[in-house]
Amino acid sequence: MNAERTAPSNGSGATPSAASSKVAVVTGAGSGIGRSVALELLAAGWTVALAGRRTETLEETAALAAAESGARDDAAVCVRTDVSHPEDVAALFSRVATDFGRLDLLFNNAGTFGPGGVPVEELPYDAWRHVVDTNLNGAFLCAQAAFRQMKEQTPQGGRIINNGSISAHAPRPNSVAYTATKHALTGLTKSLSLDGRPYRIAVGQIDIGNAATDMTERMQSGILQANGELASEPVMDVTDVARTVRHMAELPLEANVQFATVLATNMPYVGRG
Repeated sequence: MNAERTAPSNGSGATPSAASSKVAVVTGAGSGIGRSVALELLAAGWTVALAGRRTETLEETAALAAAESGARDDAAVCVRTDVSHPEDVAALFSRVATDFGRLDLLFNNAGTFGPGGVPVEELPYDAWRHVVDTNLNGAFLCAQAAFRQMKEQTPQGGRIINNGSISAHAPRPNSVAYTATKHALTGLTKSLSLDGRPYRIAVGQIDIGNAATDMTERMQSGILQANGELASEPVMDVTDVARTVRHMAELPLEANVQFATVLATNMPYVGRG
């Protein structure tokens, strides 16, 4: 679980212990949904490259995997990555190719809400740009790098799962940057899914509503609704999301969950607005 581990070569670049397991990249793996999905995959025997902006939180994820599920010492590799920086993304996927020799799954999860509750006319351009660079440009850069590797590797193919949102369907008040990027992510998913067909690359999207993480704590204390009122919203256990992602990930490449919506049962989504 060393962020700078150098793997011995077996000719293909994969370590002997990793060679028999499937290999995933999880972005935003240092907290929340990304951490939960990484832990779920590691518990199931996957090898996972944990990507995120802070090495210390990635190492916490790796330590949790070892403590909670007995994951192999070499099953989790921490790679500090800002997905909005092309050079960081290139280094991440180069590391995966060198250490493991192939890539079976990208969970494109890194994202940010941006400044909450800011009316569109007051949203600074820098804030808009930060959300777009992380949620959309970062997802594209990671998908592009994964696509290249999956197309060229033997056996050919793999799977990309994009983390969309309920906001890919219906917005919250004062969320223009986040909502725009999540709608755009749906278009990215559809286009990649079509372009991946000749190369056995399956691409799907999971749209999540109110998973209990640090980012959604405000849901329970009261959040602005479409009618102008503040209301507490129910949340669900984030591990329920992780299990859904694992199900999508472990399907044969001949089958694909194109879109899945997983949400707290009583959240105000159906009929929002």
